[in-house]
Amino acid sequence: MDYKDYYKILGVERKASADDIRSAYRKLAMQYHPDKNPGDKKAEDKFKEINEAYQVLSDEQKRARYDQLGSAYSNFRTSGGRPGDFQWDDWFQQQSGQQRGYGNAEDPFAGGNFSDFFRSIFGEAVRNSARNQSMQQQQGYQQEVQIGFQEAYEGTLRQLQTNGKKLQVRIPAGVKTGSKVRVAGAGPEGLDLYLVVNITDQDKFERDGNDLTTTSALSVFTLILGGETEVETPAGKIKLNIPAGTQIDQVFRLAGRGMPHLKDPKTKGDLYVKLKVQIPKYLSSKQRELLEEVSKIKF
Repeated sequence: MDYKDYYKILGVERKASADDIRSAYRKLAMQYHPDKNPGDKKAEDKFKEINEAYQVLSDEQKRARYDQLGSAYSNFRTSGGRPGDFQWDDWFQQQSGQQRGYGNAEDPFAGGNFSDFFRSIFGEAVRNSARNQSMQQQQGYQQEVQIGFQEAYEGTLRQLQTNGKKLQVRIPAGVKTGSKVRVAGAGPEGLDLYLVVNITDQDKFERDGNDLTTTSALSVFTLILGGETEVETPAGKIKLNIPAGTQIDQVFRLAGRGMPHLKDPKTKGDLYVKLKVQIPKYLSSKQRELLEEVSKIKF
């Protein structure tokens, strides 16, 4: 069995960051995707190889295990060992403490979707994990899809070109970065395709589950005297009443103005508003005079 250099396959350094690996994968996947190379068996095989490499290097635990093997293999080769003489079984048993095997009826990688090399390293770990959705994702293909915050709030549509067909996929309201949208049978060879959501613009709101937090700027005089301030919400701007004497560390809770629940979009989390006080940099002589007069009054 030959050693597969997943870093070389993606064209990245061994110290590459997760972003570098993702970027390299997306570029190569786009280049060798079967839809762009119809009937090209070499491109199809390359696409499978790229996906296999990304399945490993994009997963922290799989990458760590692969790096352990790479280090052992590199030391073996440096000491003069020939590729065909590396004792794969010894290394596998040393790592797992038991004899490994694959290719039986319960092997989730049987059928040729992954190489023998991949199945040898990771097959046992998958067999011992939950055999439901997570297992299905190992057998499917993943593709990142970027959406805006407002699209995550409202839900959106994306048009895909896959297997020579155009598909319109709905991304439901309430998704977050890392959410996976399953498109059954839309991947190569009829496998499921998983769209991995990446929300690109979340600067206006901090998100904790379905609850959101935002900041609203208002003048010190509104805090003292009371009044209104404009607050940004995912559904648009609203007016928030500020009672007289409000303290700057006070947080206002707006029930039901957060993110929709993924499985029940009619139910929403809450929006928390933190107050940020704007102190005027410049004062007219009259304003300064009045403030100085007020400052002499004892409260």
